[in-house]
Amino acid sequence: MLIIGLLSQYLVRLQSVLHTLRDTIYGQTKPRNPVVRLASDLVRTRSDLILENALLRHQLVILRRQMKRPQLNNRDRFLLVLFARLTRFWKQTLLIVQPSTLLQWHRKMFTLLWWFKSHARSRKPRVSPETIQLIQQMARDNRLWGAERIRGELLKLGIYLSKRTILKYMRRVRRPHPVHQNWLTFIRNHANTVWACDWLQTYDLFFRAIFIFVIIEVQSRRIVHIGVTRHPTDFWLAQQLREATPFGQAPQYLIHDRGSNYGTTFAHVAASSGITTLKTPYRAPKANAICERFMGSLRRECLDHFLILNPAHLHRIVVEYVTYFNRTRPHQGIGQRIPEPEAIPCIETASADRIISHPILGGLHHDYHRAA
Repeated sequence: MLIIGLLSQYLVRLQSVLHTLRDTIYGQTKPRNPVVRLASDLVRTRSDLILENALLRHQLVILRRQMKRPQLNNRDRFLLVLFARLTRFWKQTLLIVQPSTLLQWHRKMFTLLWWFKSHARSRKPRVSPETIQLIQQMARDNRLWGAERIRGELLKLGIYLSKRTILKYMRRVRRPHPVHQNWLTFIRNHANTVWACDWLQTYDLFFRAIFIFVIIEVQSRRIVHIGVTRHPTDFWLAQQLREATPFGQAPQYLIHDRGSNYGTTFAHVAASSGITTLKTPYRAPKANAICERFMGSLRRECLDHFLILNPAHLHRIVVEYVTYFNRTRPHQGIGQRIPEPEAIPCIETASADRIISHPILGGLHHDYHRAA
């Protein structure tokens, strides 16, 4: 009996030592890989797993209160989808993402799988290289031919292909072009017969509004006419158009916005002068980009540096700037040329002491030219 008692005590102590050793090893060598950890959990008892699951769930609830959105990579998404596939209670188990999000990941993985299967084997093209070269040659040499027209030409040669196949090889040599003429093409083709007009609002010393009306020639960037007023009415704008087109010197087209100032009187004066008015679309400042560009230059290079007293004062300042703009200032849009250039002497050896400067707008800008 004494021996049996000693053996039982020894077995109890040995079992406790083994449990302590197992817990110590499991706690210190806790695997980070979910698959390895799942394999190690297979030898544990059900009660331990249930209690650990409850402990982990409570910690996730605490983290969810403090974290806005966890960052997951593709590996995490794949493992979540895999584990959700192995259990029936995955909807109740998910805490960091919604079940609909997990289903969306599964659909993307399913699509990726079938894309990989369909592209796994490299297929040789059924069309011969000679036929592909012939299609591309027809597309290059005949810009007006479409896929159906090329298909008919190939049928004459005994080559039977679908329209979709021809389109596939045509895209490599022919870029799609717009069917209709765009606005930029129209401006480039008719720049010598197009004027543009717009008006700019500024303020005087006592914060009263003053308006500047400008007409510019698109091709040369030359300011044709300028006017200053406090009330840009339809009659006043029509009078400005009359002054800008004396003796029949009128363009073919005139671009302006859809402001209510351009009324019936302005339209009658334009029609009587043989001018076709073109209204810009709504919320499209680029349709009148050249005139808008001048308005920006007028504001930055002139108006922002002066205190305007009255319309007469503003008119003198703007006229001086327009003279500088037309006769002195180079423009990037026309290759650094001047709208109204003067005769520039060609001197091979020029010295710096023969260059003189002339102040403009009180020294805000300078005009440099050679001394006589």
